[in-house]
Amino acid sequence: MEPILIQKAQPTAGDVHVNRPLANVSVAYFQEQSSFVADQVFPNVPVQKKSDVYYTIPKGAFNRDQMSKRAPGTESKGVGYELSSDSYICDVYGLHHPIPDEVRANYDSPLSADREATELLTHAGLIRREVEWVSNFFVTSKWTTERAGVASGPTGTQFLRWDVANSTPISDVDGAKVAVEELTGRMVNTMVIDRHTLKALQNHADILDRLKYGQTAPNPAEVTLNILAQIFGMKRVLVSRAIKNTAVEGATDSHSFIAGKNALLCYVPDRPGLYTPAAGYTFSWNGYLGAAAQGQRIRKYREEKKTSDIVEIDMAFVQKLVGADLGAFFLNTVS
Repeated sequence: MEPILIQKAQPTAGDVHVNRPLANVSVAYFQEQSSFVADQVFPNVPVQKKSDVYYTIPKGAFNRDQMSKRAPGTESKGVGYELSSDSYICDVYGLHHPIPDEVRANYDSPLSADREATELLTHAGLIRREVEWVSNFFVTSKWTTERAGVASGPTGTQFLRWDVANSTPISDVDGAKVAVEELTGRMVNTMVIDRHTLKALQNHADILDRLKYGQTAPNPAEVTLNILAQIFGMKRVLVSRAIKNTAVEGATDSHSFIAGKNALLCYVPDRPGLYTPAAGYTFSWNGYLGAAAQGQRIRKYREEKKTSDIVEIDMAFVQKLVGADLGAFFLNTVS
């Protein structure tokens, strides 16, 4: 009789019981939280309701020259503005991980079933938020100012990709900054790039040329994110390093960076406000069953019929582009 192959989706007792385990060693390919930019770029707005309306003010209302001369004893000229509105709807995401009693009973000292389940689910939440952020902000047809990278002969709104000889990333960024400022009166202060673009910029001749006089033989110039922010005139430069495996379970892994090969310049206020322009916001439904400020909650409950504890994560949020004029998107920054 041929053996029967059984695919196991969850770890068995033998998977978590090891001989003489080292108390300080446990291998898991979790990504660093700093690799994810979804919660770093735009301000988070905790909300009590899943959906609601917020006010918007036309950008032109504050940019007109409306004052006039005032004669003695006369009333000054009045001014106002129209209020518009927009809405948000927070989507709810969920995922759970079962811990059978047999598995928990056989865990060794370096391993914690609840902790590992929490880390697994939290990591899945980070990936979901990053995927949502990229699809909402890091793609074409979202921003008023957009540029497309080409391998040669750029025309119109195209630019020479930044890993190609004679490309001009500093000039390209400056041009987009001017375009946004002319539309809005605001200077972009945040630059978001992917890992491939970071590599190209760190090795670009124009950028290295700005640093070469400060280097010595034992101390070569290092292009850090702070230096890139200074060169491009940004408050900060953020790098999306997060990866995603697109293969289904059981198939050969297929990892790639979630953010592709792009760059975004945007204006981001220090905090959200009624009269504060912003390129985007994250609305997090923290009124949902006691969820935290980021709209996230982890709970544990019992499934007695399955003799298992269930660790579950819920997230309720929506990432909203609220100021298309306040951003500039560069598609295909590198080859």
